[in-house]
Amino acid sequence: MACVAVTWARPESTYTDKWDNINVDEILESNRLLKGYVDCLLGKGRCTPDGKALKETLPDTLEHECAKCTGKQKSGADKVIRHLVNKRPDLWKELAVKYDPDNIYQARYKDKIDAVKGSA
Repeated sequence: MACVAVTWARPESTYTDKWDNINVDEILESNRLLKGYVDCLLGKGRCTPDGKALKETLPDTLEHECAKCTGKQKSGADKVIRHLVNKRPDLWKELAVKYDPDNIYQARYKDKIDAVKGSA
């Protein structure tokens, strides 16, 4: 879950910065856009090219604690996590079931998740 927002891969040491200027706030403020991304990640809907790249990269991002993320991607991911945890816990839970069925990442990132609760 840690980097739900903007983490797309390339073989180098960081993910591509191609989407670093994506407007995360616009996505989070639009139920239609947010649901489109979540449905893509859950395999429930069509994916845009950037949604597809996010879906392909998310497991690596979770496993390696966003180590290949650019600064903007880390900032965007933090914003997305804060929004989902505080304002859309239903979507957060769906994503957790899909990407963290054994609660490995929820446990690993517990302190970070708890820190953003209530700080929307």
